[in-house]
Parts: sequence; C-alpha cells; structure tokens
Amino acid sequence: MIARLALENGVSKEAVTTVLEALRSSGGTMAQFSHADFGGMSQWSAGMTMVGDMFNDSLKARLNAIAEELSRYLRDQPVAAHADDTTVSYRSSTASHSGSWWPQELGSPSSVGSQNDMRYAVFPEKRRLVIDDHGRTKIYDTGKHAISGVSQSQSTDSTLTFVGQHGVVRVSDLTRADD
Repeated sequence: MIARLALENGVSKEAVTTVLEALRSSGGTMAQFSHADFGGMSQWSAGMTMVGDMFNDSLKARLNAIAEELSRYLRDQPVAAHADDTTVSYRSSTASHSGSWWPQELGSPSSVGSQNDMRYAVFPEKRRLVIDDHGRTKIYDTGKHAISGVSQSQSTDSTLTFVGQHGVVRVSDLTRADD
C-alpha cells in the first residue's frame, strides 16, 4: 500500500510512511509531521490539509489523498492504529490513565498532545481543558465550547489555541476552574 500510494501521488515511500506513522499516533484521525516531500511542516485532518508550501494546492491534494486512504485503513485495522509512541504531538481518544499528568478525577481525555513545549488534555464530558506548562498545571472550564482539535500556532508567544464548533478557542478566553 505504501509503495502504491507513493507512486500514485508522486512522493517517496518515506513520505507516505511518515504520514502513516503520524496518523497511527492519533488513531487515524489527524496527522502532524514534517517531511520535505510535503514542503516541511504539514498537518491533516478530515476537512483540513496544510502543507509547508502553503499555496501549493497540488501538494495539498496529494497529502489529502494519501492521508484519507491511510486513515480509512487505520480505522478498518484497529490494531494497526494503536502505537505506543510517546513522542507524538496529538493523540486521540485512545489516551489512558497510566502515567497521566492530569487530575485523575477528570477521567479519560478525548485528546492529549503538546505544542510550544506545553501539554494539554481535553475532557469534553467534564467541560475541562488541562494545560501543563513546564510543570505548572492549570485547569480551564471550556463552557459552551466543544473542543475538537488544536490549532497550529505560528507565533512565538507560546500560547495554545484550539478549534471548537464555533471556531477558534483561545485559552485566554476561558475561565480558570482550579482557582
């Protein structure tokens, strides 16, 4: 499958493998990775494709085609979707409690990840977002926001922004729930 996708989309087998590994880390729901064949830093989730060469629509279409097929494969092969890779920047609802850094009373997060040297965990049932910034854990009330993903930060101010049903959710707009 990897060789076929590489040939069909004009990228290297290593590029397809990189996408597969990133998707495997999230259970097949999204990928965040860096590979030269996609212009460097790239992201994919259903309905959103970003490549390092951001105005290259052909490259976006190639990544979308590859990621969609690999995502389907991982959903159809659940054993293949679960990797014990702890270096991922995003992990979907397969997150467990073992070794968790968030308060246990919140239960299992729908997603966990890291960006800008900060870790985060989302708990939609409890309407909570937990952020660990260099050992300082803060809990936020997500209120009416149903957080469904993290937004890639292009700035150097070390903030996290998330995506909800109404668009961008800034941590600075949320109320602290642990004060």
